[in-house]
Amino acid sequence: MSTHSRTLVVKLTAGVEDAERVSQAFTVASTALASGVPVSLWLTGEGSWLAVPGRAESFDLPYAASLAELRDALLAEGRVTVCTQCAARRSLSEEDLVPGAVIRGAAAFVEEVMAEGAQALVY
Repeated sequence: MSTHSRTLVVKLTAGVEDAERVSQAFTVASTALASGVPVSLWLTGEGSWLAVPGRAESFDLPYAASLAELRDALLAEGRVTVCTQCAARRSLSEEDLVPGAVIRGAAAFVEEVMAEGAQALVY
């Protein structure tokens, strides 16, 4: 059970083409989660690919934590969501994603960020 009354919603709008931004989003989300903050990570644009098995595993950035390990922690204790339109543009369905990741639309994102006590960060 969380000891925090606030929730952190992190939206990642980039993929491996912007490795530092990817790493920052996953690091902040997983650090908040480890601190007991409820976390929801949204993967949009090219970041959507990071919910596909093998993609986070092949990510490499010097001095950065393992993206696959951070993703797995978020899947275990938080939420990982891929944008509906972003998934459709990449011909991805939930069956293509790592277990636990879901596909949801803009209305769900707005609901999360507008909830009482929510804090949103966009990377």
